[in-house]
Amino acid sequence: MSWIGDALTEWVQDLMIPGIKSNITGIFDATNDQVSNISVQIGQTPQGWNRDIYNMIKTLSDTVILPIAGSILAFVMTLELIQMITEKNNMQDIETWSFFKWAFRAAAAILIVTNTWTIVMGIFEAAQSVVRTASGLIGASGSLGPDTSELETLLRSMGVGELLVIWFESVLLNFAGKVISIIILVVIYGRMIEIYLVTSVAPIPMATMLNRSWGSMGQNYLRSLLALAFQAVMIIVCVGIYYTLIRGISFTDDLMAGLLSCLGYSVLLCFVLFKTSSLSKSVFNAH
Repeated sequence: MSWIGDALTEWVQDLMIPGIKSNITGIFDATNDQVSNISVQIGQTPQGWNRDIYNMIKTLSDTVILPIAGSILAFVMTLELIQMITEKNNMQDIETWSFFKWAFRAAAAILIVTNTWTIVMGIFEAAQSVVRTASGLIGASGSLGPDTSELETLLRSMGVGELLVIWFESVLLNFAGKVISIIILVVIYGRMIEIYLVTSVAPIPMATMLNRSWGSMGQNYLRSLLALAFQAVMIIVCVGIYYTLIRGISFTDDLMAGLLSCLGYSVLLCFVLFKTSSLSKSVFNAH
């Protein structure tokens, strides 16, 4: 009767193994797609990521925000002139050179405001250049997951009970992998949308950059831009670490432990991706 048991086991294997393989490869396909997407998305500048949104934001900045920034610039520079005059004993001790300094600061402020978009995009261009170089050095590319031929052999060596457990857990892991891929997508797209939102009002804080009283607004805004731009560098480092950890997993020794480790590293990747924003702001002292 042993041949009946062997035949039954082989029948169950033929029935379940394709589903298990499909679930397991599905886990890694979704993860591979999204992790590869990270490298592509963060390697692009705002104008390269979505030109339609970029043009819309630039038009808004030039036509709506820039005139407001000009009014703010006129206000803060006039306020600075008044303070400069009154703080010197009502012009009793004031020097002519002070007016030249004020005029120079005003001219520099006007130059900054009128070239705000060039300055902002220059920051992101510099950061993306670093990202592209880092991507090549880290080598965060290629597919992840167990070899399908080895997976077939490993599953064939298992009994019916083990296959049932692995099938059930592979279904759960496949679902979890899709959720994680969505989270990764939200993080990357959320960062790009935040970049567009922040850059849309760039002329206003930049108009205060050289003012003694209001300058902290512009300086903090510049630090926030640097934090957003170089967050991409931290993200690509996270992806590189993730690839290194996943490639170190052995699926042949214990398949389920390997799959659980992969899921754990993917969850860790999502958590760290969320943390890159606050870490980058902390590095650049942006509030």
